[in-house]
Amino acid sequence: MRIALLKESRPGETRVALTPDVVKALVADGWQVAVERGAGTLSHYSDAAYELAGATIGDAPSGDVNIRVNAPTLSEAALVPEGSVHLSFLSPLLALDVVKVLNDRRVTILSFDLLPRISRAQYMDALSSQSTVSGYRAALAGATYFDRFFPLLTTAAGTIRPAKVLVMGVGVAGLQAIATARRLGAKVRAYDVRTAAKEEAESAGATFVDLGVSANASGGYARELSPDELAAQQAALLSEVANADVIITTAAVPGRKAPILVTTKMVEAMSEGSLIIDMAADGGGNCDLTKPGEVVEHHGVRVVGLSNPPAEMGTHASFMYANNVQKLLALFGAKGELQPDWNDEIVIGVTVARNGEVNHEPTANALGVAHVAIVPVAKASE
Repeated sequence: MRIALLKESRPGETRVALTPDVVKALVADGWQVAVERGAGTLSHYSDAAYELAGATIGDAPSGDVNIRVNAPTLSEAALVPEGSVHLSFLSPLLALDVVKVLNDRRVTILSFDLLPRISRAQYMDALSSQSTVSGYRAALAGATYFDRFFPLLTTAAGTIRPAKVLVMGVGVAGLQAIATARRLGAKVRAYDVRTAAKEEAESAGATFVDLGVSANASGGYARELSPDELAAQQAALLSEVANADVIITTAAVPGRKAPILVTTKMVEAMSEGSLIIDMAADGGGNCDLTKPGEVVEHHGVRVVGLSNPPAEMGTHASFMYANNVQKLLALFGAKGELQPDWNDEIVIGVTVARNGEVNHEPTANALGVAHVAIVPVAKASE
């Protein structure tokens, strides 16, 4: 069976979903791999490298399995072969029109952002791998845009105090931002509504900020704050925000608008020359003033809306993503054949739709169609 690697059409995207090394492994496992011409050029993987790995190069490849990084456009979705498999960071609730087109074509739709957060899935967790890239780039963006040094410097011209960095959101991206800012010499404080984040933040070198407002939920996620909790959180955050030189916000919610953590009032409390790096800009932003891909200045404070930060490290972001793809595909087939294990909670979890039926309940509800749960074969036989 054939795997098709498609070129990304999102403006500014440099990543590619499969690297030549992973293509070589897939070919060795019995798959045919067709690569769209120039798919890896922006991440420095040449067509020649893919050919050496055993792939064929073409202008409009299609396969039994079709792989991307980002969701396809409507016109691209209409070209996905009927009855095939599509895999990408689809974020189905944000791409309902694309889901409908694919589902009408009876495509098995797989989305990385639905991967269950369990230990066995860590090797295929593309959300985490790309968040690692984003956190690193966010810290570097802070150092780049900030017009002062990050580290403590003692010089003949005087002593320069270290920058005070506040990281908001201590997930994978936040931890990487903490570690990177620390390596650059900044004094780092970190905040998260999950109590478990305290130990994680401190292990990365930050001082944890406890505001007395927590919102723990299952699976290591944070639940949505109530209006009263949100008001208490923002009131307590005001002094922390005002005392920071650089704020890095990382609170993104897959498939939903990012929560507001930094209000306009907080921005106005910051010192002139301070900086906010909003890593959640593509999801609406964690700051009231954020505009994706733009730098907004308000009362002398600059708000940088990072758009698609993994694309700023196309080579390594692609390397990590491709390895995630390879691990996930192993649950859907081997030796060149599609043989999904419908007893596997990971296989079930990432599946948005199959056979013209929507299996992801929130997507089904948003589309106004029947939700058809995937029942594990073993349980069905029982």
